[in-house]
Amino acid sequence: MDRKFAIAEYHDAAAVIRQLDQLIRKPIYTIRPDALKRYEDEYYGKKCRRSREIVERAVEVIPGGVQHNLAFNHPFPLVFTGAEGPYLHDIDGNRYYDFLQAGGPTVLGSNPPAVREKVFDLLDQCGPSTGLFHEFEYKLAQKISELIPSVEMFRMLNSGTESCMAALRVARLATGKKRILKMGGAYHGWSDQLAYGIRVPGSKWTQAPGIPLHIFRYTQEFFPNDLADLERKLWLNRLRGGTAAVLIEPVGPESGTRPLDHGFNREVERLCRKYGTLLIFDEVVTAFRMGLSGAQGYFGVSPDLTIFGKVVAGGYPSAGGLGGKKEYMKYLAAGIKGGDKHKKALVGGTMAANPLSCVAGYYTICEIERTGAAQHAGRMGDRLTRGLQKLIREYRLPFVAFNQGSIVHLETVGTMHFAIDWSRFWRIPAVIRATAERKVEMEHMGAAYMAEGLVTLAGSRLYVSAAYDEEMIDEALDRFKRVFANVGLKEN
Repeated sequence: MDRKFAIAEYHDAAAVIRQLDQLIRKPIYTIRPDALKRYEDEYYGKKCRRSREIVERAVEVIPGGVQHNLAFNHPFPLVFTGAEGPYLHDIDGNRYYDFLQAGGPTVLGSNPPAVREKVFDLLDQCGPSTGLFHEFEYKLAQKISELIPSVEMFRMLNSGTESCMAALRVARLATGKKRILKMGGAYHGWSDQLAYGIRVPGSKWTQAPGIPLHIFRYTQEFFPNDLADLERKLWLNRLRGGTAAVLIEPVGPESGTRPLDHGFNREVERLCRKYGTLLIFDEVVTAFRMGLSGAQGYFGVSPDLTIFGKVVAGGYPSAGGLGGKKEYMKYLAAGIKGGDKHKKALVGGTMAANPLSCVAGYYTICEIERTGAAQHAGRMGDRLTRGLQKLIREYRLPFVAFNQGSIVHLETVGTMHFAIDWSRFWRIPAVIRATAERKVEMEHMGAAYMAEGLVTLAGSRLYVSAAYDEEMIDEALDRFKRVFANVGLKEN
């Protein structure tokens, strides 16, 4: 057992996949209609009135009433006004356990005082942004480089989406090739060319309305955990000019919702070397959450480029970045003149690497290192997962719970475990209908969790922070138990 990382024991990915395969073949078990109605009336109707009033007004000036793709909740989004450690507070005064954690990267929990104090000091001295160089840009880059061996250089950007865009430009400049291979089902931001094969493996362009199909000319997807599929496409691409990069989430698409075998990443690295392709790790969620050296340290892989997200600013705005080996990061070089003459990737961002974000990111990573936050969050994730598995057995439900350290998955309907096989195109409409039906029930389960004071990601994923202790996890499990007691076979 290696406790340098958040994962004490890696799951049996094949066994989890078999459980998920069985889940989507079974009838749907979900919150009973009478229980859902009770939650809607008694909780949302009586205890969330101010949230409802604000959202009803917001719909008039904000499309859909919310700005964030994680903010929707059945029957309406709640308005949150406070965040501290493991807790969130809404405008009506209700308190929740936060298992969303801003989408994953806040390893320390929300608004940690040790970081907040440094941010206040910075604001007293120079304000959030100057548009010029600040010493903490160097300190943050140096810290990341010290902890992650493959990141010899680091460039801070505004978001994970921008970082993914920059990574592809660097890969194409460095290799002289055009094609990108991404793992099917993975989300790498919302840029045009990466809005391909997201959520459901095999979905290709079908989840990307508003984007001309020709944009995807050089973007392809391969099936998760399928080395034969990846190599076949690398081999075919070599006949057409080659592949610039393979882009993956190292624990599997959507933060490991479809888990990967432990040795998969090393084999992907081997294939990338064989075919002269850059390996890009998307560690927006896993960097510093799985350990100080990220998922790549855990799996023993040295990617050429690494994508970072909100963690590099500690949850503060303007958060993302691209790190990698010097021979590739030179294509982002700016500033001091001289050196090699080569084309530079077009990358910008007025607010990127602002002093506030760099100070917050530096002290966040230092605090994660000082306190062993990743390992503690991993232990709490293990405790939560074991408790959920026990409840699933107790109530004889077909649900599946598994985790990668502090990334916990609670699959009740398996919406994201479906895949599209274009060789059996006549089955595609049935897959689309099934995912749509199950997505609704996933939202209903999420509404029940929220009413019991549990904020999750879409009712199926939970990120555990280091702010949790065993007593909190056990109390959260009591709340899950109340929901599970109200689950039954979906009525047709």
